[in-house]
Amino acid sequence: MISYEPFWKTLRARGESTYTLINRYGISSATIDRIRKGGGISTTKVDDFCKILHCRVEDVLEFREEE
Repeated sequence: MISYEPFWKTLRARGESTYTLINRYGISSATIDRIRKGGGISTTKVDDFCKILHCRVEDVLEFREEE
């Protein structure tokens, strides 16, 4: 299962918010909503987040084994 918990930690650490992602960087609110609900996003969006937040892929998402 993919978890976006690292995304939220990285977002806070970089001093950004969902508001700035949407309004300054043009990330769609639907993408933010999918992340909130644990849905899938494209690797293109992961790339966008890494560029915006100056981070690595593992700072955006992680794989967790399902129990």
